Amino acid sequence: MDIRFLQSLLAVIETGSITGAARREKLTPAAISQRIQALERSLNCKLFSRGAHSIQPTETCLALLPRARLLVRESAHLMDDALDGDLRGEVKIGAISTVLTGLLPAFIRETARQAPDLKLRLVPGSSLYLFEQLLAGALDIAILVEPPFALPKSLVGHRIRSEPLVYMTRAEIVADDVLKHAAGEPFIRYDPVSWGGRIVGRYMETFDLSPDVVCDLDALETIAILVAQGLGNALVPAWQGLVPTGFNIVSASSGTTFSRNIVLLHEAIPARPKAVAFLLKLLQPDDH
Repeated sequence: MDIRFLQSLLAVIETGSITGAARREKLTPAAISQRIQALERSLNCKLFSRGAHSIQPTETCLALLPRARLLVRESAHLMDDALDGDLRGEVKIGAISTVLTGLLPAFIRETARQAPDLKLRLVPGSSLYLFEQLLAGALDIAILVEPPFALPKSLVGHRIRSEPLVYMTRAEIVADDVLKHAAGEPFIRYDPVSWGGRIVGRYMETFDLSPDVVCDLDALETIAILVAQGLGNALVPAWQGLVPTGFNIVSASSGTTFSRNIVLLHEAIPARPKAVAFLLKLLQPDDH
């Protein structure tokens, strides 16, 4: 069985159409259809139900998906291992938005300089989404907020950054006045459902802070824009790349109790061990 045919199968499912798969695979729709038909003959089953304007995977096809994804993934790793060293081929890295804009630009430049044959595929998403993608084997590395629970034995985590809470406001205040000021002003709350927002929630509970919440939002860069426009104040982690434009930043936590930790997670037995070790070294601070 040709692995490329399985790649086309996955492309049809993920794009939702033969045409979409053809664009992704840089083939003609006829070529994709021929590959699907060849798979159906080889597996002796029907993989898709075809309508006038749609194509849907059959239950048999859905049952085969986990193993098909595994075969395609392992085939890619096999090709990488056949190259000179492990610093070639593609590495899939999931990262939350503030990591993408803060940590990764310099990291990408340094990777291109030191390992030009290592190709990075970046996948944005929330911490929970990236964690689930890593567990599913869709990512090699995930850089996200430290999970609020113990990691499964299948994963290993490395802390690469700690971000203390700061108070965003257009007012001119000092750190000692944060609680008093926040209590009497409109407040844009870092979504308490998100892993990072839970830290802000714990801070507010500890100090019995109950401001007038305008909205909950799991998008720190957008929160900064709303504060700059005078819609409210906010407690946020001091992410790398945070620049106060149109507002002030006041320390809200001098200790580690109320800090957002950023971690790099990977499988306990990574498929690309040399690549993971190389990328981790680039991302970890010098004092680690």
